[in-house]
Amino acid sequence: MYSSGRTRQHTILGANGTIGQELARQLPTLTTEPLRLVSRQPKKVNATDELLPADLTDAAQTDRAVAGSAVVYLVAGLPYNIKTWQADWPRIMTNVLNACEQHGAKLVFFDNVYMYGAVDGPMTEETPFNPVSRKGEVRARIARQVLDAMQAGRVRALIARAADFYGPNIANSVPNMLILDNLKKGKAAQWPGSVDQPHSFTFTPDAGRATAVLGTTPAAFGQTWHLPTAAPALTARQFAAQAAAHYGVPSKISVLPKLVMRAVGLFLEPVRESVEMFYQNDRPYVFDSSKFDRQFFAATPYAEGIRQAAV
Repeated sequence: MYSSGRTRQHTILGANGTIGQELARQLPTLTTEPLRLVSRQPKKVNATDELLPADLTDAAQTDRAVAGSAVVYLVAGLPYNIKTWQADWPRIMTNVLNACEQHGAKLVFFDNVYMYGAVDGPMTEETPFNPVSRKGEVRARIARQVLDAMQAGRVRALIARAADFYGPNIANSVPNMLILDNLKKGKAAQWPGSVDQPHSFTFTPDAGRATAVLGTTPAAFGQTWHLPTAAPALTARQFAAQAAAHYGVPSKISVLPKLVMRAVGLFLEPVRESVEMFYQNDRPYVFDSSKFDRQFFAATPYAEGIRQAAV
């Protein structure tokens, strides 16, 4: 293992995604250490960023990407396809953990809530893993890889977990696509499942800032953190009403039933792949970030987050 004295930069794996870009904007405000951006075709966020192309499914390329790092942020996303997830996520996590161990780098793993499954009550850092979907099983597997490596003393790591995203200029967020984009076009908003169940949404600028704060706080390692997410949770109907007011259009929202999604999924893979996650929208989906809120900062209120996202 390399001496920690030789590791210097902060490295973002998956730097082209929404969270990677938000994180890259925030880190220079918290540390003077250099920043390396890694993806298949990385692009600069800050003028001084180092760019390193790499395929994280390749062990040698991952090792090269991690070498010299003080902290590594795994914020990569994969195509929303279960076969890709099953094949690539465990391999990527193995490569990243091995590289962090080899080079003495700390790891910040940006995670979602799929491994919790269908939860009665608020989701907290103590919620047990009980996946009810194939994608949830993959997420549980790779989260356990991180937890096992931490427990074995192989890697100093933390898990930063977020709810469903919304925010400015996001291409693949369900609230952005089905609510904001439709209302902006003068159409009715849409939502899978119930429009009247509470559903937590994490504001992407908050998620990027919080991940940067955790990665630059030594005492945060060795723990799981729920990233700041406003409370109380809104329903999709309430979310749409606030957004409609910013666009100056009537607040209309329609339900996307599971049967309709299955039918559309015969022709559109992203819809087909999302059907197994329908359980997240037919019951309360409440994400508790009070642990983070108490120690660091509170989430942007929905009224302000929606104002910024409704552009």
